[in-house]
Amino acid sequence: MKSSWRTPAVVLTCGTIILFISFGARNIFGLLLDPMTESTALDVGDFSLAIGVQAVIWGLTTPITASLAERYGTARMIALGGVIYAAGLALMAMVQTPLHMNLTAGLMLGLGLSATGFPIILAAITKRVDAKRRSLFLGIGSAAGSSGQLALVPMGQYIIGGYGWAVAALVFACLVAIIVPLSSAMVDPTREAVDPNAPPQQKLGEAVREALNHRGFLLLTTGYFVCGYQVMFLGTHLPNFITETGQNPWVGATALSLIGLFNIVGTLTWGALGGKFRMKYLLTSIYLLRSAVLAIYILLPITAMSTYIFAAAIGLLWLATVPLTSGLVARMFGLRYMATLTGLVFFSHQLGSFAGAWLGGVFFETTGTYDMIWWIGVGLGLVAAALHYPIDDKPVVRAQAQGA
Repeated sequence: MKSSWRTPAVVLTCGTIILFISFGARNIFGLLLDPMTESTALDVGDFSLAIGVQAVIWGLTTPITASLAERYGTARMIALGGVIYAAGLALMAMVQTPLHMNLTAGLMLGLGLSATGFPIILAAITKRVDAKRRSLFLGIGSAAGSSGQLALVPMGQYIIGGYGWAVAALVFACLVAIIVPLSSAMVDPTREAVDPNAPPQQKLGEAVREALNHRGFLLLTTGYFVCGYQVMFLGTHLPNFITETGQNPWVGATALSLIGLFNIVGTLTWGALGGKFRMKYLLTSIYLLRSAVLAIYILLPITAMSTYIFAAAIGLLWLATVPLTSGLVARMFGLRYMATLTGLVFFSHQLGSFAGAWLGGVFFETTGTYDMIWWIGVGLGLVAAALHYPIDDKPVVRAQAQGA
């Protein structure tokens, strides 16, 4: 039986709140590095490894949670993810050793994020709107993650400064628990109404094989690795990078908040542009601009003001890839298995996230500087731009049902 109260507006609202909480809580980890390494047995390398493990678990399990959501119900998987996410944060408040950190911040949070992140939530939102508004709604949903970063990072810094990192972890565990009741709105309508682009005869395995044999899908997936690398490196290490230049820790917290603020504008703008221009060209432009912004910042003298300008500029490009990448998947392969296919692309993103978070810590521990890993990010942005330009973004033409 269909539930009339689950209108597009309700689903969009609940979905954006879930992303607001999920990604807002995730983005406080850059603020936790210093206090946790000072008060526990962790060093920067241990902390970075746990965040890298989180990224890999998040990416590795996202296609699985997405396929389970499409088979057994989106709302159920989001609720389960909210429970695991909240429990992981609560247990993280007691971390003292690298193993404990990897099990909580790494494994449990990675699992929780896989069920409360972009692939599942954006797919649920997308399936409620028509093709003309799809890119815009994806931009609104993506902007929700930035709104959470904007609001919750300063909140996290305040709690950490006044009450300690462990109290902050418990407060955010309570906040994440709100995801559980909100999940009831996120029911997948395509389990009742079939997308015309995906014939009923197509099974999940067939959809996955179709995508993996599509050159454009492979290029999109490979390029998304770079997005993960750049975003996770900056999200994890930018506050420490700024502190190492002799600036106040609040400069780093403010920079992350500015990234969140301008990312709201960026994701909404790029999402709207995705409804008017070819998304593969927009993605090419985003990666080129990211490389330029990263290079200019590190080449110029680093001050509080240059950091704020950098944060605003990179914020306009921060999650701008998300609505466009998700939109390309929907355009090429239809909506029926969008969450699973987007999850496969996202796995590459999370491999990049692991590389950015972990290698950032390794390079800093061994060389005492982030310069080399920063320039690797610049180069990878150019590679990603080259990969997206030739993508064949036309909708896949499938054979008619047998006997047709």
